[in-house]
Amino acid sequence: MKEKPIGLQLRQLNNLITRYMDRSPVKQQVNKITGTNGWIIGYIAKHSEKDLFQKDLEHRFGITRSTASKVLTLMERKGLIIRQSVPYDARLKKITLTQKALEINEMAKADGELFEKTLTEGFSDGELDTLQDYLERMKRNMQ
Repeated sequence: MKEKPIGLQLRQLNNLITRYMDRSPVKQQVNKITGTNGWIIGYIAKHSEKDLFQKDLEHRFGITRSTASKVLTLMERKGLIIRQSVPYDARLKKITLTQKALEINEMAKADGELFEKTLTEGFSDGELDTLQDYLERMKRNMQ
């Protein structure tokens, strides 16, 4: 077996993914939306049946409280989200998507499906399950 550092390979893959996303038609049309904003919009849209808060995004994306706060503030300025108080706890602000973000989400869903298909081309379902297990284990190791 060739010995290549896994960390380097993951970094290279991350760079390729970033370049791919930067070239995507959605990215071209909505050039003010970062990849992170797109992932957050998609997550909020997918879970629109329940109230989501900053802490939910911190947990889901593995980001710090300060990073989440900065990202959400910028998304609010861009007109992508609204933070609203909830009647059951005045300290909490639920995150709601604007119409602009909902339209972006529809475009991004189609683009995301193409991305996943391209990224996983040639893998069997079993191989993808194994890869998911390996990636989860690596993430746990790094925490």
